[in-house]
Amino acid sequence: MKQNEGKKERKSLVFRFLNTVEQVGNRLPHPITMFAALALFIVFLSGILAAAGISAEGEVIDSTTMEVTTQTVSVVSLMDRDGLVYMLTHMVTNFTEFAPLGVVLVTMLGVGCAEGSGYLSALLKKTVSVTPAKLVTPMLVFLGVMSNVASDVGYVVLIPLGAMVFLACGRHPIAGIAAAFAGVSGGFSANLLIGTLDPMLAGISTEAAQLVSPGYVVEPSANWYFMIVSTFLIVALGSWVTDRIVEPRLAGGVKQTYGEGSEGGAADGLSGRPADSPSDRSAVSLTSRERKALRLANISFLVLAAAIALLAWPQNSFFRNPETKSLISSSPFMTGLIVLIALLFFVPSVVYGRVSGVYKGEKDVCAQLGSNMEAMGGYIALSFAAAQFISYFNYTKLGTILALKGADVLGHIGAGGPVLMVLFILLAAVINLFMGSASAKWTILAPVFVPMFMLLGYSPELVQVAYRIGDSATNLITPLMAYFAMVVVFAKKYDDNSGIGTLVSTMLPYCICFLIGWSLLLILWMGAGLPLGPGAGLMIS
Repeated sequence: MKQNEGKKERKSLVFRFLNTVEQVGNRLPHPITMFAALALFIVFLSGILAAAGISAEGEVIDSTTMEVTTQTVSVVSLMDRDGLVYMLTHMVTNFTEFAPLGVVLVTMLGVGCAEGSGYLSALLKKTVSVTPAKLVTPMLVFLGVMSNVASDVGYVVLIPLGAMVFLACGRHPIAGIAAAFAGVSGGFSANLLIGTLDPMLAGISTEAAQLVSPGYVVEPSANWYFMIVSTFLIVALGSWVTDRIVEPRLAGGVKQTYGEGSEGGAADGLSGRPADSPSDRSAVSLTSRERKALRLANISFLVLAAAIALLAWPQNSFFRNPETKSLISSSPFMTGLIVLIALLFFVPSVVYGRVSGVYKGEKDVCAQLGSNMEAMGGYIALSFAAAQFISYFNYTKLGTILALKGADVLGHIGAGGPVLMVLFILLAAVINLFMGSASAKWTILAPVFVPMFMLLGYSPELVQVAYRIGDSATNLITPLMAYFAMVVVFAKKYDDNSGIGTLVSTMLPYCICFLIGWSLLLILWMGAGLPLGPGAGLMIS
């Protein structure tokens, strides 16, 4: 009895802490105002630090030429003539070239039609009816982790689907967003397959390693074994945090049912009842016309997917890289994947809508496309402010200087290798809060820490793994992550009162658990002396 009371008290303390984080965060201005204020803050801060002559020196790898050079990086002011000209002439291009903007809007053309036609609703009803309730959360987190092989697709497709899946199960939709976000972003480096990030980081690691050992090559598969195991770790941790911390807190500790007519938004015809038993699952059954429409829509999806696969199969396919013949690395297939995803949603949606009677003709489809864009108005406005903030931060070199200063401090700490490795994970996690790009941070940190750890006997592959752990875990709580603003908008669809504080407080438990759990896995891995990937050991001679 006392043990249960102790658990309840600890949970209550955690909830109170997270509620405080949420309240403080949500007392901040509207996210649009917040990002605009941060942009102005960067303008004034850059002027002050540039006038003070703040700079940092270190070895940096040029991500284009892969040459290692010693550079002195100074703060670039936005308050001088060049800075004012930059802000004036780049405000439009900062917005139009904001990476998530086009990706989100194009994807929503297809996903919005899938939702508006009822295709997604029917598909989710069918999925809920055959998926055991206990597997819904692990399945969502796992799909989020696996989506990383397709670059940013998981952000724009899986995160909104996570809310719909949870809503279809009668669960809190924001918990579904959190579970999907945890897999997609918090588990960014984990995967069962070699993704687009692996060769990029391996190339940078190779150049850094050759500062000590000319001819040393880090292969793209260097971390594969560790990342396979990490996938299951992230799924287990993400599922536990969702079911034991995030969802109970969102529900106020009381089991609630969400769905059509319930607080938090309509569920597009979903019953909103938990699908925990056969009788519950009957509430998400389909009519005969819906079943026919779903069957034909799924057939059209499979035909289109098969056609894409057949076109991509030949070695001379226009989908492949013309030089390497790769379908993954720098290929038209990966570059155009968002368009293909939009088509894979759009075509079955039209088929479903036509058969089910939702779409009477092409005018209804076009009206739905327009409605899709109307629903994204808030995100477009938020993207404008967020794009300026991120652009100004990058222009001023503040993130680069912070990384170089942090690397210099850690490099002078006289601790042993394993302790330094954990400190390095924490350093990467902190820097990730201020500098979003994984490859950009690694070009700064690799020339310092790869040689340093090699001289201690640790392999570049091990240092790269440690970096990836820190780089992934804090993606969930930094507004500098390009898709953070998009997730805030998705959450507001189900709770008008949610804001940056809501998202940060919701994702903070994932961030902490991923950092601790992933670091412990690395320590155990090192203790067992296991290889990190094919031919990639922990130590070097």
